[in-house]
Parts: sequence; structure tokens; C-alpha cells
Amino acid sequence: MGYARHAEQCGFEAIYLPEHIVLHPGARLGTFELPPDLPYLDPLDCLSFIAAATSRILLGTAVLLLPYHHPVTLAKRLATVDVLSKGRMRLLTVGLGALPGEAAAVGVDYASRGRRADEAIDVLRLLWAGDERGVGFHGEFFDFDGLCSFPKPYRASTLPIHIGGSSRAAARRAALRGDGFYPGGMLTPDERLAQWEIAGRPQEYTRPAALDITAERVAELAAQGVTRLVVSSTSLDDLTAFASRFV
Repeated sequence: MGYARHAEQCGFEAIYLPEHIVLHPGARLGTFELPPDLPYLDPLDCLSFIAAATSRILLGTAVLLLPYHHPVTLAKRLATVDVLSKGRMRLLTVGLGALPGEAAAVGVDYASRGRRADEAIDVLRLLWAGDERGVGFHGEFFDFDGLCSFPKPYRASTLPIHIGGSSRAAARRAALRGDGFYPGGMLTPDERLAQWEIAGRPQEYTRPAALDITAERVAELAAQGVTRLVVSSTSLDDLTAFASRFV
């Protein structure tokens, strides 16, 4: 929790956590092999802990593997974090996951996970907006009638849902269902621009950035419509140095 407190003291807007539910020997993201003993904490449990240790910093995921969660349960978990943090669970970024073995482990068909995620987004928003009369949904993956989901997000009828991913399908999902777009880092400038256009040039456009990014480059990205940069480091000194230049 010292890391989160330090980031807040430095003036950072938000803290993001990734998710993997399970790994297996030989699992790869692109050319990078994921060590199977990487200690991924449950992001929402961890964000609740961070919320209790901080007072201002926003809470985000990058990314939450949406098709591997049931949206009825997830709606309550997300609203609970938002209520406990008094409205700071506002940078939820969801993705599909890229490890077929992880999908199989939780009983999700890898090929249809995109459609499942689309339905899950619709279900989340429906449950958050519903009242004591209950709501119903009838889709390919989820089917229910008369459900009431409380608590609601803190002083809001929904939570923003940002779409993460490096594919054109992710960009299309951002255009159709997203409140923001967070494309991955391994894209060429031309492909990144093409995806941004597909996503409809959303008002919230988040990008990963290197710690040594220059002020000139930040200004260029802002002029292009980027609204948020996310940097990554385990070093408190790195956070302090970055904040001294930009925050």
C-alpha cells in the first residue's frame, strides 16, 4: 500500500491493476513468456484495499478480463468498490484476454469471448441503472428476469467502462459500447491511428507511455487527442522523478 500512497502523494491521477486469473507453463503474450508463478493479485480485492489506504487517487483496471466474470456478480463487486471509495472506481478498463488456456480454465469458450464480453457490458449497465422493480435480460450467454442489484455506484447510475486491447475488434467495441479506449502498446503509429478512427475518436483516450517521455512528446499526444498517459514502474524514485516533471 506504500506504493499507492506514494503515487497519491506525488499527484498521480489514478492507479491501474492488471488481471490474470490463472497461468500455466509456457503461456505467452505475443513473444513474451509469462512465468507461471507471477503473483497476480485479484484486482478488485486489491483496489478495495488501496481505497482504504488512500483518499483521492482513482482506481482502475488495465485490463479486467471481462468474459471470465459473470456480470451479475461483477456488477455488485464493482459497485461495492465504488461505494467504499466514495466514487473512485471510475477507470474500469476491460479486455478479452489472450490466453486460450485461461479461458478454458474458467469454462469460457475462447472463440466466443468477444460476444460474451459485449453482453456482459450491457448487463452491467442494465443492473446498475435498474431500480427496485427489477430488470431482465435475454441474450446468448446471460438470461434472467426481475433482478435487483444494489448497492448502486456512488452517486451515479453507472460506471464508465473503457475498452482495452490491441485489435481492430477492440476499437470497434470501444466505438459501440465504450466510454473510452485504451489500446495496447505494441502498435505501429499507422495502426494506432487507424484504431482510433475506428473507435470514433473517443473523448477518453488512454495510452501507455515510457517514464522517459519528453514534455514535447506529451504535448504532441495531447494535440492528437490523448487524454491520459499510463506509466509503469516498481520504483518509488521513478514515480517521484516523473511527477516532478509533469504533475
